[in-house]
Amino acid sequence: MFQLVHPATSEQIVKKSRFLAVAVPVASDDEAKAALSAHGDPDASHNCWAWRIGGAYRFSDDGEPSGTAGKPILAAIDGQAIDKVMVIVTRWFGGILLGSGGLVRAYGGTAAMCLRAAELVELKPSVDGRFHLEFSDLALVKARLAAFHDLQILEEQFGSTGADMVVRIVETDVEAVSRLVSDLTSGRSAVAVE
Repeated sequence: MFQLVHPATSEQIVKKSRFLAVAVPVASDDEAKAALSAHGDPDASHNCWAWRIGGAYRFSDDGEPSGTAGKPILAAIDGQAIDKVMVIVTRWFGGILLGSGGLVRAYGGTAAMCLRAAELVELKPSVDGRFHLEFSDLALVKARLAAFHDLQILEEQFGSTGADMVVRIVETDVEAVSRLVSDLTSGRSAVAVE
């Protein structure tokens, strides 16, 4: 699965109708509603949209014939394996009817074109791990953890004896990170995975 790094836009003209797609990263239904409010155009003929957040999804044809806009936009999202995204395709009617097939191609095609042009990052399943490091181990362990490019230090709280660390670890690296922390601290520290 992939996720958008930044919002993206794409536009095309299909038989004099203008289609503008805006893809926005979202993490909740409320964020999706806010994105629609921010990027929809009340003066346009239609503001059709779809979003996917994990197993949840929604879509709307916004007055277009049923199944000709929202579902093709969702299909573009799923076809490119993108999660946590909302795509809004706004249409300004150009006076020529496109028919059901034409609408499906226009809405789905504009959404797909937008998503193909967007900057994406791969989503990797991860877990959070906690451990304590004594001051004497802190610099060495942190330096060696930097070799894990996808590891994120989420929290570092200093106390009188050292630091309590919370890190996000890609699931495939959990064993290696645990072994590294234990080995470098001679067993004084161990990663507890949440």
